[in-house]
Amino acid sequence: MPPKPPFTFIDKITSDVMFEAYGRDKKELFVNAALAVSNVLCKVDEVQPKIEKEIKVDADSLDDLLVNWLHAIISRVDIDEMFFSKFTIIELTDKRLRAFAYGEPISPQKGQTVVKAVTYYGFKLAKTAQGWMCRVSLDI
Repeated sequence: MPPKPPFTFIDKITSDVMFEAYGRDKKELFVNAALAVSNVLCKVDEVQPKIEKEIKVDADSLDDLLVNWLHAIISRVDIDEMFFSKFTIIELTDKRLRAFAYGEPISPQKGQTVVKAVTYYGFKLAKTAQGWMCRVSLDI
């Protein structure tokens, strides 16, 4: 059986994009989910990880932490006017995350789709036999 990709898009309609992300552990899952969001926002393969931005997120549960993490990335794209192509998780508990996002200033030719929000529509976060998976819907 071939290895699973880090994420797959499972549904794309006019107002939402849904993806599943996978990881051998929670850190890898959170990184791969962030990469999936970045792939919606921009052409990740063309974004150089030149500038580092720290991101800290808190939540009441692991589910909310994942959603808040992805919201933080979307917000940082707007606030810092940057696209991100690499993520490193420094600390991850069920209620706290500290990470670094790496990227470069936004350029129109590298942009793709504006993401308004992460939603709980169809949301799933689960431990599997292979590690962890999530299903996330983005409002575009």
